[in-house]
Amino acid sequence: MTSTPTRPTPAATAGTEPTRLPVLSLVLLAAIGFVLVAMETMPAGLLLVIADGLGTSEGTVGLLISAYALGTVIVTIPAITLTRGMRRKPLLLIAVVGLLAANTVTALSSDVALSLASRFVAGAFSGIIWGMLAAYGRRISPPCRAGLSLAVVSTGAPLGFAFGTPLGSWLGTTFDWRWSFGGLTLLGILVLVLIALVVPDAPGQPASSRLPLARVIRIPGVAVILAVILLWMLGHNTIYTYIEPYLRDTTTGLSVDLTLLVYGVASVVGVVLTGALLDRHPRPLLHGSVTLFVLAGVVLLVAHDSAPAVVVASVLWGVTFGGASAQLQAALTTAGGRNADVANSFLPVAFNLAIFAAGILGALLLTTLTGLVLPVVMITFGLLALALTVYGRGAAFPAGLLGGSPSVERAASE
Repeated sequence: MTSTPTRPTPAATAGTEPTRLPVLSLVLLAAIGFVLVAMETMPAGLLLVIADGLGTSEGTVGLLISAYALGTVIVTIPAITLTRGMRRKPLLLIAVVGLLAANTVTALSSDVALSLASRFVAGAFSGIIWGMLAAYGRRISPPCRAGLSLAVVSTGAPLGFAFGTPLGSWLGTTFDWRWSFGGLTLLGILVLVLIALVVPDAPGQPASSRLPLARVIRIPGVAVILAVILLWMLGHNTIYTYIEPYLRDTTTGLSVDLTLLVYGVASVVGVVLTGALLDRHPRPLLHGSVTLFVLAGVVLLVAHDSAPAVVVASVLWGVTFGGASAQLQAALTTAGGRNADVANSFLPVAFNLAIFAAGILGALLLTTLTGLVLPVVMITFGLLALALTVYGRGAAFPAGLLGGSPSVERAASE
């Protein structure tokens, strides 16, 4: 009796799948990160032209960034909490559709109030997406490649800072500022279609394993990681936001565009290095990154009149900060375990709180001091963040953070 060949069972097929990294899917998730960052920071490079177009002041246009950040801060955590039982792919697609719809309203609006409202809504959807990207990328990747998967997904943010905002600024000043937002909507639609076609789905979190929100933040290590995020981002965002006053008070003659381009390219290198090291050496990588961040601040302060030194410091700054998102998301995802999505939802909240605080702190300092105070802020908050990474060596930043540890396997398989 001859036997008929049987098709591989789902279990058998699934048994070979975890060994393959879904590179294209991760790149598409990174592309959404690019869109998010470029969309949030876009008004910064178009203050004057948007102000002229809407018939308002540059200060009012600056509120478009604040409204976006406020939407993220207010909506992210409750939204992620309410949706963590949903399957990941439908939730991501719904959130991206909402994001692009709100951005399209911004592109077409001629009313300041409507523009602010649409930016708030865009920020709310952005927070939902940020809150799920890290855990989603890890769930569709082999547990042993968790760090690399996070590094790939995280490339979108530094690329958005490096190229998204300058490109949008060029489009807005060359043609019309509405094309900057409209172009992002078109790019987002393309990525949305590709995600729908390519990216695999992943289940939501079972109801039986969900912790209340208050208990998630009390998970050992989560609060320390969030504090490191807030301090590190505050040190970074204060000088990043006000890099022009700093450069103006040096004698280097360096332009803002060139400095941020150097920083942006270096940050991509930082993402690559993080991808290579995060699975095997997470704790030394984190300590080294924050230490070199502080060193970059020291160079910016001490050698502020040397153009080559400032360029070198910008390279150090970019390399060390470029991989920060992947490292901190990895820590939150691992510490959060079965509640990784909710733990990660705190990340965009902490980040956007740092944006608020950096804008206020920088403005207050620059009313009485020169731009050279900004590296001091960078050094101070960098040292505080470094101290917390040492303090949290146990629960927050263990030596075996990734690389197939039980907690990672548990989080990646949810």
